Amino acid sequence: MTHKLKLAAGVLTALLIFAAFIYMPHGEQTSAESISETAAGYKILVLNYHKVDNMNISLSVLPKDFDWQMKYLHDHGYNTITPDELYKALTEGGPLPDNPVLITFDDGYRDNYKNAYPILKKYGFKATIFVVTGFVGRYPNYLTWEQAAELEENGISIESHTVTHRSLTDLTDDQLRRELAGARRDIRDHLGKESDFIAYPTGTYNLHIGQIVKDEGYKAAFTIKYGNVDLGSNIYAIEREPVFHTENTNKSFLERLQYLPVFAKFGWEKN
Repeated sequence: MTHKLKLAAGVLTALLIFAAFIYMPHGEQTSAESISETAAGYKILVLNYHKVDNMNISLSVLPKDFDWQMKYLHDHGYNTITPDELYKALTEGGPLPDNPVLITFDDGYRDNYKNAYPILKKYGFKATIFVVTGFVGRYPNYLTWEQAAELEENGISIESHTVTHRSLTDLTDDQLRRELAGARRDIRDHLGKESDFIAYPTGTYNLHIGQIVKDEGYKAAFTIKYGNVDLGSNIYAIEREPVFHTENTNKSFLERLQYLPVFAKFGWEKN
């Protein structure tokens, strides 16, 4: 078979597999073996949620759907990790469990404590919440510092999402440094820990911002750029897979998990 024919056959195979995933009936599960490829060669899945409630908007995953998704991960052999475990794997070759997944939440909504936390505990899962520190304990729909402390003590890492959630690309360098340093100070003062990780508000960043984030003492930063994390990832622009409420949220969730190993196999995951 010629090189062109081999390439065409590979492309066709990938498209057929991808189509099979898309048209998979709701609720049908695939083997853990196919999904476990995400862990091979440090290909790590990072999920990004915001709210877990019944608001029926794109950022709000229904509690019953979140429970279904966490059960799916549990039943298919996924093991949750912390940002520090991810960082050490990428920078030091640190060990990771089979099928590693980092579960993250942005903003620090109170429903993360009320609705998501009990489900995470149910399956013995770790997670990370990137909080807007100026909103914590100030607005009724956000976490209190007491709740944040309880979460931190029970396997839910609390990290930085800046002080005011302003898009970092709109700020001067001085404003940017105040947002970054202020959030670390707030978390240190209220939780007695250093926040070494940040998620960019609205996902906006550039290389200059990444350098300032590094200068302010953060070990790594998370975006909302699609894709699995691997040894080629920029630790100040770590990929995450957003999970939204859709017409069929759980089917969309499965597609996010399942198409990534297929495209990675054919070298299409990063450009």
